[in-house]
This record gives sequence, C-alpha cells and structure tokens, in this order.
Amino acid sequence: MPYPDQPGGSGNQYRNIRINEGAKAQLGDIYHISRDDPLDLLPSATHAPFNSKVHQHEPPCLPGTRVDLLQDIYDWADRQDGQDEQCIFWLSGLAGTGKSTISRTVACKYHEQRRLGASFFFSKGGGDVSHAGKFFTSIAVQLANNVPCLRQYICDAIVERIDIANLSLLDQWRHLVLGPLSRLENFQQSYVLVVDALDECEGDNDVRKILELLAEARSLKTVRLRVFLTSRPEIPIRHSIHRIPQAYHQDFVLHNVPSLIVDHDISLFLEYNLGKIRQEWTLGADWPGEVVLRQLILYACGLFIWAATACRFINEGEEFAEGRLSEILKGTGFDGSPEQHLDQIYLTVLQRSIPNTFRVAEKVQLYARQQKILGSIAILLSPLPAASLAKVICISTTQVTQTLERLQAILEVPKDIAGFIRLHHPSFRDFLLDKDRCGDFWVDEKEAHQILVASCIQLMSQTLKKDICKMHAPGSQASEVESSWIEKCLPSEVQYACLYWVQHLQRSSTELRDNEQVHQFLQAHLLHWLEALGWMGKTSEGIQAILSLEAHVPVNESPNLHAFVHDVKRFALYNRSVIEQAPLQLYCSALIFAPENSIVRRRFEKYIPPWIQTKPKVQANWNATLQTLEGHSGFVMSVAFSPDGKVVASGSWDGTVRLWDGVTGAAIQMLEGHSGSVMLVAFSPDGKVVASGS
Repeated sequence: MPYPDQPGGSGNQYRNIRINEGAKAQLGDIYHISRDDPLDLLPSATHAPFNSKVHQHEPPCLPGTRVDLLQDIYDWADRQDGQDEQCIFWLSGLAGTGKSTISRTVACKYHEQRRLGASFFFSKGGGDVSHAGKFFTSIAVQLANNVPCLRQYICDAIVERIDIANLSLLDQWRHLVLGPLSRLENFQQSYVLVVDALDECEGDNDVRKILELLAEARSLKTVRLRVFLTSRPEIPIRHSIHRIPQAYHQDFVLHNVPSLIVDHDISLFLEYNLGKIRQEWTLGADWPGEVVLRQLILYACGLFIWAATACRFINEGEEFAEGRLSEILKGTGFDGSPEQHLDQIYLTVLQRSIPNTFRVAEKVQLYARQQKILGSIAILLSPLPAASLAKVICISTTQVTQTLERLQAILEVPKDIAGFIRLHHPSFRDFLLDKDRCGDFWVDEKEAHQILVASCIQLMSQTLKKDICKMHAPGSQASEVESSWIEKCLPSEVQYACLYWVQHLQRSSTELRDNEQVHQFLQAHLLHWLEALGWMGKTSEGIQAILSLEAHVPVNESPNLHAFVHDVKRFALYNRSVIEQAPLQLYCSALIFAPENSIVRRRFEKYIPPWIQTKPKVQANWNATLQTLEGHSGFVMSVAFSPDGKVVASGSWDGTVRLWDGVTGAAIQMLEGHSGSVMLVAFSPDGKVVASGS
C-alpha cells in the first residue's frame, strides 16, 4: 500500500534526510497556563543568584584580599585584545579555600557595573540548586531581567517553543540563551555568567553537558559572554574542561597559590572579624595579640573555612569569647594536613555545643538529639525551615531551635522563622558522614535516610487526605488553584515528604517486605499521595518515584507488595493526564475506568462517589498498552526507541518528529522542518542523534 505523499511508492524512497540533535532531554513539568509575561512560563531556581535572599549574609572578599587573583579574573572578563575566544575561566580549589567568596565578589562587581548576565550558585541538597533541571531556564530569566535589550528576544523564544522547559539542556541553552544573544547587533559589550560550585550539581552527565554547552559562548560575534565557574577539581569536571581546546578557557588552581599570599589574606580576614568581636564585647585593645594571630594563621593551613568557623565559634561565646579562643588554641596543633585542622575545629564546635552544666544522662540525650538533627540537615534533598524540619523528624520545634542556636558556627540559622537551615560549608557534610574523621559524632548516612523515610511516611499518613485543598468539585483544575492556597493546604514539610520519601528509601538500602510500613502506607494513602502530587504540579516526579519503588521491591521476598506497586505503576501511567489536570478525578474516572481486577481499583473502590450509579463496562485486566502518547495531528508512520530505551521518537504524517520520555510518557520535544510526511525515524548507536526521513 503506498504511503501518503508517495503515490505508488514502495515506502523506502525518501525525499530527504534530516539529522536532528537533542535526543537527550532534561525533563520537567509541562506548562499549560497562559500568562501575560512569557518569562513566568520558565521555571527558575529562586535561590540560585548570588544576591538571592538565602545568600544575603554571605560576604564577598575583604578589601585587600585576593587582590592579584581578582585582577586576573577582571582582566580576563574585560579583555578585548584578540584573545576573546577564552570564554571560560575555571577556578578550581579544594574544599574551604574560598571559591564561593571569590564568586560572590566577581558577581557583585559586575552586577554593580550592570554587566552581570546571570549567576547560579549550586548547592548539594539545595533542591532546585542541586541539579541541572532549572539551570539554563534560570540563566535565561536572569538575562532577561539583567540585560533589558535581551528581554524581548528571550520572550519571543519562549512563545515560539512554549514547551522549552521540558526540552534538553542543549535545546534550552541554544534556544533561550545563545539564540537571543546572537540576535544582538553591533553590541560590543561583554557580560559575565558566574557559575559557582559546579561539583555540587547532581549527575556527572549533566555537568559534562553544561561545560560542553557553555564553551559554545565563543561562537557569539556581536556580544562577548564570559563564563566564570568554580568547582573542586573533581574528575568529571577536569576531564570535561580538558576536552575543551585550551584556547577557549583559562584555568587557575586556588590551592596552588603561594602560602605567603594566602596567609596574608587569612591574616586580614582574622584581624577584621576578631576586631568586630573585640569591639562588641569590649575586650582589650590589643586582643587577641600578634602572637595568637600568627598561631591562628598557622592553624588555618590555608583554609578560609577554618578561619571563618573559628571566628563564628568565638563570637558565639559572647562574653566568654576569650575562653572560646583558648579552647581553639589548646585543641589544635601545628602538625597535620589542612583537612585534619579543619576536622579539629569542627570537633571543637561539636564538643562545646553541649554545656558541662548538664548531667551525664542529660548530655547523652542532647547529643543523640543533636546527631539526629545534624544528620537530617546533612542529607536533606532540599532545605527546610526549622519548624518544617522539626515536623519531618518528629522533634519539637523548641528543641530543634535550641539545638540549632548552639551550632551557629557550622550552621546558617536565619532569624526569619521561614528561612531555610543550611550548612555554612559543604565540607562539614563530608566531615559528619566520615566515621574516620568524625569519631563519636559520626552520622551513619544510611541510618539517617532510614529515619527520614519513616518520618516522611508517618507525616504523610497523619496529614494527607481526600480533597486536601478543599475544592469539593471533582472537576477542579489544578491550573486554576492559587499556589499560595496549595502551600497553605500542603505546607513545605508535607511537600518535602511527598516528593522525596522514595529517594530516601533508595538511599537507605532498606529491604521492603509485605505488610510493613511502606506497604501499609500505600494501601491507605496511595490516592491521597497522588492527589497531593497533582496539586503540587509534580506528577512526573511521582511516576518516577513509583518506577524507582517497583525496582526496589524484591519480587520473591515481597510478592504482594511488588504486585501492588506494579499495579500502581499501570494505574498512574494510564491516568497521568488526569492526575496533572484534575487531581480529584483520581477518586472518580480514574477508578471506574480501571480494569475490574486492578489491585488499586479493588483497594480504593470505596472512594467512588455514590452519585455515580452506572459504571462503564471495563476489561478485566490491564492490556498491553501502558499509555497513549497524544500530540501528533496526523497518522504516526514510524516509531523508534533509543538504544537505552529512555526516549521514544515518532514520525508523523503531520511532518513532525516528536520525542517522548520512554519511561513516564512525558512529551520531551517536537522537531519541525520536513515539508512532507516523516516516514522513518532512527537513533544513532549512542542515542545522541535522531535521523528522520520524509
């Protein structure tokens, strides 16, 4: 039978072949909301910029410090001598050497000059700033706000591809950033992007892709884009940087700066901060003295984080600041590596956090509570305020607050009750989770995840219920509900539990069994959980969690739980659009159209409203169809799976190629350009390129 557009054809004669990049994609939520400002359609990490609220108390470099290095960076950023191809400046350094402070200083300078394009400060466990999901969309939003002449071009790009937030990192970079920048004509201004702590971005493949794409900034002709990035010298980053031709990047190794220069800068830092303590607590005019200052410089071993932690610890002592300083001097020796010196200051802070006025039994209890709180903060997948943290880990807010107040040398504790609790520096997490370094204060990472799993499930069991947002009407659309109302009905601790309990379960290595906590929770609250995810706009994340959970449940040891989770997967995939658009339909259409023998249907049939008198005749069991992927306006002529099975490509009579997530069914990308029907699609062996024939 002839194919459309090819009368009498045999089906193997194609008019042309198009090669399309972009088979890989960063998935997100599909936006259906029409808004006045296209920028509102781009998901943005609000904590990413250097001047976001969460970073407001983090200082830049003190005057007189890092002088030569900062000048090198400024010379590179401002260079107009024909060496413009060096579009990347990579500052690498060990933990605690002051990379982020330098990033803030660079960002601040160019922000004041109105030449900061954007900044993104990654942070492990920081939610949106811990992964690449919102990296380029955040960069685009900031560029639109910081560079007025770019705003319209970026808005046009969003309107042109309304689903851009769901596409690959490559597509987002070229469509939202590189494309709009290239439209600037005769614009010889240079702009700076600051990317801090790239090593804290989850996913080595995403890190590699980000570096590969940022290097394309050299292709811009009418505007100069300079990318200043920092990281620890991790292998994936080192290798990716070295794949970029040397002519396109400039490198600087921070921990190789001569010790004389570093010690001078640390001396200025200590003099400034100890001077503030001296004034606040009216200590002697010569306190702490030149000899003590030299000792502290030696103890710091070139680590600014050691000096900063020591100053915070001393300042917390208030009128006992002198005693705190003595404790540091007694507890630290001149020998040992920089890491050992850092460990010692952390141990001093932890040992001093529980006053000796408590009895032994009381101290044991306080240390156990402190360990639970610190362990939770260290492994949280997204930061929480103190009150929300207290509810997640089932400790009173008062007890959590009291514990945090004693640990401000190592924790950032905002005065604002809604502010997020954070580690002052990621090196403390490394220390806390390493038994050899931390000793008695060690936090068993798997055990900490187990605690959070149990706590999250308990919190959801106590909180989630049918129609939690009190909408009453089964057809209520999630897109029409104000986010402030959703946050009121689903506070941050509940949203955290809904989003991350399965990830904590995976990281805990807990063995799942029939009729235990996870099984009982799903049997009681599955629909409540899916409903909550629908209101939160996180259905994709929920489906991914279900798939991960199914892979985690052993078939032979837990047959009933595995069968139940497998049925949950079929139910969720089949009803994906229902959950996304009208979450309360879970209790109506989703149940009544499920197969008669569906475990989910049988378990939750009691939720079907009594006003539904006549139910449709449905099949007995799930058929082979996992879900229907809708989007083409014409016949689908060809379908192909990527080699890893993660992406599906479809070619249609409508002249388009569409890419779909092979696991969740989410739409990833639409490729246009053919003038006729697309008769063939195929992936390259590595899955990075799609070929289509028409």
